[in-house]
Amino acid sequence: MVAGETSGDLLAGLLLDGLRAKWPEVQSHGIGGPQMQQRGFDAWWQSERLAVHGYSFELIQKLLGILKIRNQLRDRLLADKPDVFIGVDAPDFNLGLEGKLRAAGIKTVHFVCPSIWAWRADRIDTIRACADHVLCIFPFEPELLAKHGIAATYVGHPLARVIPMVPDKAGARAQLGLGVGDEVLAILPGSRSAEVAYIAKPFFLAAKRLLARRPGLKLVVPAVPKQREKIESIARECGMEGQLHIVTGQSHTVMAACDCTLIASGTATLEAALYKLPMVISYHMHPISWRLMKRKQLQPWVGLPNILCRDFVVPELLQHEATPDALAAAVERWLDARKNNSPMIQALEERFTALHESLLRDTPKLAADAIEKVLFPAAD
Repeated sequence: MVAGETSGDLLAGLLLDGLRAKWPEVQSHGIGGPQMQQRGFDAWWQSERLAVHGYSFELIQKLLGILKIRNQLRDRLLADKPDVFIGVDAPDFNLGLEGKLRAAGIKTVHFVCPSIWAWRADRIDTIRACADHVLCIFPFEPELLAKHGIAATYVGHPLARVIPMVPDKAGARAQLGLGVGDEVLAILPGSRSAEVAYIAKPFFLAAKRLLARRPGLKLVVPAVPKQREKIESIARECGMEGQLHIVTGQSHTVMAACDCTLIASGTATLEAALYKLPMVISYHMHPISWRLMKRKQLQPWVGLPNILCRDFVVPELLQHEATPDALAAAVERWLDARKNNSPMIQALEERFTALHESLLRDTPKLAADAIEKVLFPAAD
């Protein structure tokens, strides 16, 4: 197995639950993180080694090291062939590896369909060549893949099982030392080093403006452990030291506790939607990476909640639009709506509840059943 980054580690950990339920003696190894290791995964490399930011410019800086890891992993798996290889997300890394392994007779499964419906539609031929089966986390994907001759199964989104339909807001606030009546903004500037470097400063400056207008506002930042020092440094640079309640990890607790979130585009935005949260989605990257990404974009939306709802249900402020003033104004509209019990809050919560229900499936079991059919097609 190979899982890249924090989100891939979480998905792979849940998949391992299903595999272990079906095959208690299953052995798994490759590239992974703490969620996988808690399930007995033997991590030859840590998943964070694959983390990159942007589309291609930043990738160049780490490319040689990543290619070396992939070549070493390929050689190791070809020398001692596994029953199946499962690539979890990280398509730039996994699809090429899957192609080499499949050509050598190893069954390959790709978990999380690359977003060919959002950008890089040309990748469909690569998926067909590299993966025996694709495990899809969104309900419309198997039909799309079937049109191109790719076997796929909708297994639901694992996060829909992890996140409760009705979060315990009071309990989360008590856990974080927040009052029931506090107005709380969660700030999530990303989990990767380069993301934090590009995004945290405008987020914190926006929070500074909000705090000046709303002195009672509580600002909570869930920091990935390895990014906490950098986040604290940027907070000091922005004059926000002591104004931000920075916690290590606990992103789900923070989302359950808050009234609104200012959040970097990525998987975390879907988590926020499953928590039924008003949000402002933002992103900022190197200008070259931005231009390259925009050329490949197929839809008007970037944030997952908007893509899945096929509408701008929450605002997106990207690249040059992500100024502190604009971010603060967009967040304040949600905070005012919450304070005034605006119907727009109820409408958003209803929309996100429907989204949650559409993604809620027994993902570990469905994924393990699909993998079993790949391994033993005669049993189908």
